[in-house]
Amino acid sequence: MGKWKDKRTSYKRVMRTYTIPDLLETFNLLKTKHPQYLFYSKVYGITMTAVPYNYISQHYKPEEKLARILKTSKKDLLQTKLTNFVNFVSRKSSVASDNFGITGSILLDIHNPKFSDMDVTIYGLQNSLKVKKALTRAYVEPDSSVERFEGAILDDWCRKKVARFPLSFDEARRIYERKWNLGVFEDVMFSVHPTHVEKELTEKYGDRTFRSEGQVTLHAVVADDDESSFLPCVYRVRDVKVIEGKQVNTDILELVSYESLYDSLANTGEEIVVKGKLERVHDNRNATEHYRVLVGSPEGKGKEYIKRVD
Repeated sequence: MGKWKDKRTSYKRVMRTYTIPDLLETFNLLKTKHPQYLFYSKVYGITMTAVPYNYISQHYKPEEKLARILKTSKKDLLQTKLTNFVNFVSRKSSVASDNFGITGSILLDIHNPKFSDMDVTIYGLQNSLKVKKALTRAYVEPDSSVERFEGAILDDWCRKKVARFPLSFDEARRIYERKWNLGVFEDVMFSVHPTHVEKELTEKYGDRTFRSEGQVTLHAVVADDDESSFLPCVYRVRDVKVIEGKQVNTDILELVSYESLYDSLANTGEEIVVKGKLERVHDNRNATEHYRVLVGSPEGKGKEYIKRVD
């Protein structure tokens, strides 16, 4: 967040936070100054940001960047801590370091060693589960190298979420209770982002089409949380009861969130309350239809949410 400088140029983040209100501001900026980066998707039925192929000058790959950092002897302080962190998690999880990557400011070499954090990717479902188990265990070990947010750091995290999402302070704290992938290592904040590998993907763009049916609020039970650590995170749901909006209870089969705040929020068998965009899903492969609820839609204007019911 903020500004970065190197010897050649300076950078300023246009999208200040990863929230829908700021995304909508970015849409307005692109519409005025760079309309070529806006694309209407017939698949999703919405306008979204996209880079035309002929505008791509370089593809930054997190796994390749991390591999170079791990091998080089010339590291700044943050890159050294990143190396230590990846080696630590690799050892604890028995997942080889070539299954990790680095994104965010470090990927682009625009990080500031004094305040930037470490945004690490982990590739593959099984590798992600191993890393989740290893970090969860490491947090409670005596004299551990990784720590969860506590005290002033946790309070600050919660206040920021309350300011940006329709949550109370206590609800934000309860969300963090499930955040296995956010913590502190050697006084640096880190995040870990599970990412599917290509062989795990079962769906191509255009296999399904999505059409909005308006906003809904519902109560449901999580039927399957296997995809809840990824982005978008997916929860299969059952026993759905629509509280507000179109009554299609039995046909709502999944909940999808593009807000990373809600990943890993609820486990299989737990109850949730959701506000989001109801979408009719048409599967072009077998001509079947069902509904899903999307959290993090432009239409929701930042008022959509997922909350766990205890």
